[in-house]
Amino acid sequence: MPDARIRFALLAREVRRTFTLALPLIFGHVATGMIGFVDSVLAGHHHANTLAAVAVGTAIWSVVVIVLVGVLLAVPPSVSHLAGAGRRAEVATLFRQTLWLAAALALLLIGFLQASTGLLDAMGIAEEIRPAASGFIHGVRWGVPALAFYLSMRYLSEGLHWTVPTMVLGLSGLALLAPLGYVLMFGMLGFPEMGAAGLGYATSTMLWCQALAFAAHLSTSRRFADLALFRHWEWPRWEPIRGLLALGIPIGVTVAMEGGLFVATALLIGRMGEVPAAAHQIAINIASITFMGALALAEATTVRVGHAAGSGDPSGLRRAVLAGYVIVIGVQLVMASAIALGSDRIASIYTRDAAVLSMAATLLLFAAAFQVSDGIQVVSSASLRGLKDTRVPMLLAAFAYWGVGMPLGAGLGFGLGWGAPGMWVGLVAGLTFAALLLGLRLRHRLRRRPAGTHAGSAPAMSSGT
Repeated sequence: MPDARIRFALLAREVRRTFTLALPLIFGHVATGMIGFVDSVLAGHHHANTLAAVAVGTAIWSVVVIVLVGVLLAVPPSVSHLAGAGRRAEVATLFRQTLWLAAALALLLIGFLQASTGLLDAMGIAEEIRPAASGFIHGVRWGVPALAFYLSMRYLSEGLHWTVPTMVLGLSGLALLAPLGYVLMFGMLGFPEMGAAGLGYATSTMLWCQALAFAAHLSTSRRFADLALFRHWEWPRWEPIRGLLALGIPIGVTVAMEGGLFVATALLIGRMGEVPAAAHQIAINIASITFMGALALAEATTVRVGHAAGSGDPSGLRRAVLAGYVIVIGVQLVMASAIALGSDRIASIYTRDAAVLSMAATLLLFAAAFQVSDGIQVVSSASLRGLKDTRVPMLLAAFAYWGVGMPLGAGLGFGLGWGAPGMWVGLVAGLTFAALLLGLRLRHRLRRRPAGTHAGSAPAMSSGT
């Protein structure tokens, strides 16, 4: 009994630490998720065509976000491993090389967005949606470099257990986007009415404000003064960048497997017409907002697991994983209940179109159904990242999302004529299989000595054994 009480007390302490670390991230990530909410609400009150265009444009923009987030998610476990191993002095060099990597990714992704506008026809997007969707993409592409640099700085800060800037800048960005998006979309204060394109330009402006504010914080905060992050110039060096890519590319592919499932679903539903596309945008926007809380808890779990692994504490590592599961399951159960019970009211916030409202309320029930499995799979994946195990999880995610989720959704949606609800059945199945497979992989890793749980582990190499 005394041992059991001690274990419970240690777990409770870990839950508090993880939640304390995650709480600012939750606010910050929810604020980020609310960007899509603001865009969708403004678009829905402008015109149904605008909402459908934003749905398509957001799906393509999300590819950019997925790539940047996925690859740069190598930074928090790398930084937390260095800090846990007593190698804080090496963090600044890693950060400067991260900025070079972020710049290269940004250039590639701007080119991707430019090319994507010419492919809307080939994607089968309804003709009436294409012009406004292209306008949104042209506007938002200028924010790509800002997002890349912002994520580099944010993940550095989070890897060092400082998550408050994510909350402050996330909420501040949201406060800026709402009025700016309204002005540019509807045409006020001397600006022409720009519709969906106005939302794209407003989003880019907000991202640059966030990036510049974060750089100012890192430059002046005493918390980072010993690192001298911006006081020295370093040319790109292949060795640390290669290490980041070795860890980050499998993470990026894993994130892309999940995000790509949602992107492909949005694009396929976009072929069904204006009403299904608009309804899907409402449901997926709510699912994205609730996912932000799970993602924040997952990122906090990565940092706690990485720190325990770097300091050589297997018991602490297991507590960090369990604490992540305890919190995320509780949070996601609350979210699932709220969505299921309030689906009609939630849909009515976005639109007054009866057809769109009815279909959106139905799709929201599917969103409620995958809340818990989505939380479990994201914490499992995050825990494996903290152990620098990224290659096998990448393969498991690929099978769950594209071997199960997409074939089932496409078969039901198009083959059997279920339409948008059929595609959402595929989303539920893909996330559920991912939760099962990644959870089993994590269980396997925790039953053996976790790779990297010693002070000398390399800062950015993955373990896929």
